[in-house]
Amino acid sequence: MKYFFQFKKDPFDVYRIILPEEICLFSDFIEDITTETEAEEYIDDIENVLNGSYEDFEIQLNATSVLIKKDETEIEHFFRNEEPYIQKIETKEFKELLLVWKNKIKESVEN
Repeated sequence: MKYFFQFKKDPFDVYRIILPEEICLFSDFIEDITTETEAEEYIDDIENVLNGSYEDFEIQLNATSVLIKKDETEIEHFFRNEEPYIQKIETKEFKELLLVWKNKIKESVEN
């Protein structure tokens, strides 16, 4: 994993993922994923882009949209009051973050 991350619980006992400033918008997308099944669906979509089955793929959630391309994934945040509104990450790194989040969801359900 190229990027440092950590998990913290908020005052409502919900896990949050803390990411570096250059990719911090991705935390809002990732935190909207609440089940292992949903995470697996998005990981499969990423894999379909990486293996060439799809040229690209867009996922829109509550406050964010990601456009997944083979080399790079771009996120746009719809409701931020200040820049940045758009950030990018390598698609393979984005997939790794989703795998980590999926495991955290599993862990939290088991406890």
